Amino acid sequence: MGPVLTVILSLLVFEFLIFIHEFGHYITARIFKVTISEFSLGFGPELVSYQSKKTGIKYKLSILPLGGFVAMVGEDEDSDDPNAFNKKPAWQRFIITAAGATVNIVAGFLAMIIIVSFINIGNTTWGAPMEDDLLLNELGYTNVDDTYRSEDFGLQPGDEIVAVNGKRVRIYDELSYQIMRYGHEPVDLTVIRDGEEMTIEDVRFPTTEQQGQTFGIIDFKITGYKEKGFFDVFSLSFRKAALIMRMCWESIFDLITGRYTFEAVSGPVGISAAIGDAAAAGFLSLLNITVLISMNLGFMNLVPFPALDGGRLITILIEMITRKKIPAKIEGIINSVGLAILFVFMIIVLFKDTFALIF
Repeated sequence: MGPVLTVILSLLVFEFLIFIHEFGHYITARIFKVTISEFSLGFGPELVSYQSKKTGIKYKLSILPLGGFVAMVGEDEDSDDPNAFNKKPAWQRFIITAAGATVNIVAGFLAMIIIVSFINIGNTTWGAPMEDDLLLNELGYTNVDDTYRSEDFGLQPGDEIVAVNGKRVRIYDELSYQIMRYGHEPVDLTVIRDGEEMTIEDVRFPTTEQQGQTFGIIDFKITGYKEKGFFDVFSLSFRKAALIMRMCWESIFDLITGRYTFEAVSGPVGISAAIGDAAAAGFLSLLNITVLISMNLGFMNLVPFPALDGGRLITILIEMITRKKIPAKIEGIINSVGLAILFVFMIIVLFKDTFALIF
């Protein structure tokens, strides 16, 4: 896919996910009769706008596409409007604030149901070792150290792997992620063999080095796929969606603890390149990365950092516990500082991704 089409498609994906996020805030605010002044997709000078004569709400599309907002009266300042955001009960403000991220996560899960309906979901049963050429070439890995292979540590055909280092796995995606995350060191595999559960200790896998990090590589073929009855589709979709949420949390944890370096962080430029690659692979691949971005967007907005929805939720929770509201002026200053930090971080990531793309 060419760079122009990649940019256009990426903007459409970003804007759609931002729209449903802001729509979550918007619709819950309307349900609780909060006074809304603007609903904007994008920031900066407006391109087009429409103001409803009935509600007085201004709907606009602005020139900078990576963002959006629902401007509610009394959100960042005190207001005497009886329907201002700051006049509503804390539980209503909590729901309105959490609604954006919730819609992103729910939308991701619903889209995952579509994906699971059309693809096979691998099981976790050890079938046979993977040939070296497949491991090194077809899977696209580089810098592979295949000194160790898992079949040398006691795995047998027919072993159903049910846990890696004590963490349960039910589908291939979970198994692959567990080995990727923990397989750079010896791991304990819990398997079911001949109907009995047993643990094989200190199993070693091949490893690969990517972006300065070492990951384990799953080096065997599985025996088949999960059955997909009507209810199985929902349970499998839930497992895949839950795995994405877990990956979001653990990636933040790994970044904070230093396992992942700053090199592993991607912004709009890096994500756009991934969207282009996914689109070239087909609709389901594009839908899959859209789900990943949507659920990441929802999760990241729930992180308790000033200016994010999660930061606002914390202040509302404090109010609900202490029965004392943080002054709007102080909360506004806190959010402004948080927004400035996020803006600087985004600029740094933007330059990093652009430099990597060019060079």
